[in-house]
Parts: sequence; C-alpha cells; structure tokens
Amino acid sequence: MTWTVNSCLVTLAILFLWRVEEIAEACSCSPAHPQQAFCSSDVVIRAKVVKGQEIDAGNDIYGNPIKRIKYDIKQIKMFKGPNQDIEAIYTAPSSAVCGVTLDTNGKKEYLITGKLEDDGTMHVTLCDFIEPWDTMSPTQKKSLVQRYEMGCDCKITRCTSIPCTITSQEECLWTDWVMEKNINGPQAKHFACIKRSDGSCAWYRGVAPPKKDFLDIEDP
Repeated sequence: MTWTVNSCLVTLAILFLWRVEEIAEACSCSPAHPQQAFCSSDVVIRAKVVKGQEIDAGNDIYGNPIKRIKYDIKQIKMFKGPNQDIEAIYTAPSSAVCGVTLDTNGKKEYLITGKLEDDGTMHVTLCDFIEPWDTMSPTQKKSLVQRYEMGCDCKITRCTSIPCTITSQEECLWTDWVMEKNINGPQAKHFACIKRSDGSCAWYRGVAPPKKDFLDIEDP
C-alpha cells in the first residue's frame, strides 16, 4: 500500500514538473528587433483597447478548463494582416503563461503584433512586440509602412557578447544589448535592416539620428 501511494506521489510530481516545464517553455522567447517582430507576425495593427474580459476557451488535454482574456479593440490602422478589421485580440489570463495586460480605457494606443489562428482570431503573447504608440520612435512608425517589409528576407542576428560576427552577407548584426545593455537601443529605435541591390543586407538609418553610428549608410 505504501509503495502504491509513493508511486502515485512520484507520478503526480512528474506530471506537475512536466506542466511547469510546459509553462516555462511557453514563455521562453528571445528578444526581437521590431523589424523581426513585424516580419514574423501574421498581423500588425495600431489600435485602442476598449474592453477586456475573461472567457472560457474549452479544455486542455488534461480536461482542465482553458481561460483566455478577450480584449475588444478599435483598430486604427492595419500595417499587415487580413483584408478585414480586427475587432478583438486574445491572450492567456496571466503573465505566468505569457498573457499580456493592456489598458482598457480606450485612450491608450498600441502597436500590436500577433498570430492569426485558423478561425480568424488574433492571439498575442508576451513574446510579441506590443508597445504604446507614443513611445515608438518616428523611424519605427515610418518603417511599419514599407521599410521593415523590404528587409524581411534579411536576418537580424543579436549580439549577446563580444566578439560577435555575422556568417553571411544577408545578416545585420544587432548590437544594442552589448553596446547599451538594452534591447530597445539605437538600432531598435532608428535602424532597419534592408536588402540591397546586390543581395546583401545592411542597416539603414531613419529619420531620427541615433547616439552612435553603426554603419556609414544613410537613409535610402
């Protein structure tokens, strides 16, 4: 009897650890340059959030109820996505499972990137690029229209420690972290990685001059 109880406890402990590991893995994501976020997202919109509520979204494989937060939004502009307005976005109920918390007073504007599900709904997580519109630089706002898309075939490689290098001409080295100890540094705010006519990729500077020059290339 004791062996059976202990076996059950061990099994429960393993299942619990698997569940914790799943949650940890779900929120594991590398920092992304705004251009990377734009290129990898199904939907990129500027919007206000007017309402938020918790809803039921079925059950998981263990039979536990799945909760989601549904944010009703007012779309201001779509930069990338389907040929229809997005009226709501969905996210997990807490940051522990990658849920995103947004102001729902209808006054704050956001840039929101996310994934489009098969049923046509937009889902967002902490790994997506979601920023208050008024904190974005003029270059970031301008690049949403065309410039980021021009570089979607390029690869942005984040430098985490010195020395760091690129391995091909189609890469741009993102050095904000080692230079500024901040992923929201000059390259993120003022540069886009663009493919040139010869097939190589390079950083181009936008409308707001950065504190440091990374390349001798000006805004095309």
